[in-house]
Amino acid sequence: MQKMFICKVCGHIGKPKKKAPGNILIEVALWLLFIIPGLIFSIYRMISKKSVCAKCGSSELIPLDSPEGKKLAEKK
Repeated sequence: MQKMFICKVCGHIGKPKKKAPGNILIEVALWLLFIIPGLIFSIYRMISKKSVCAKCGSSELIPLDSPEGKKLAEKK
């Protein structure tokens, strides 16, 4: 079971989604033009995925069961 989070920006309560940095178009261009940089960029994108709010995309998430998370949930 995935932990629930609350977003500090929009107040959305739910499970976060994973987002890879960078642009998929740049990744495709690197693969088509240069094999090695494309591979490196793909690995970088896979390794550095971060959790973001499913509603607004902010990375400012707080666990719902934390004291600050409970306080934010009460305000909502």
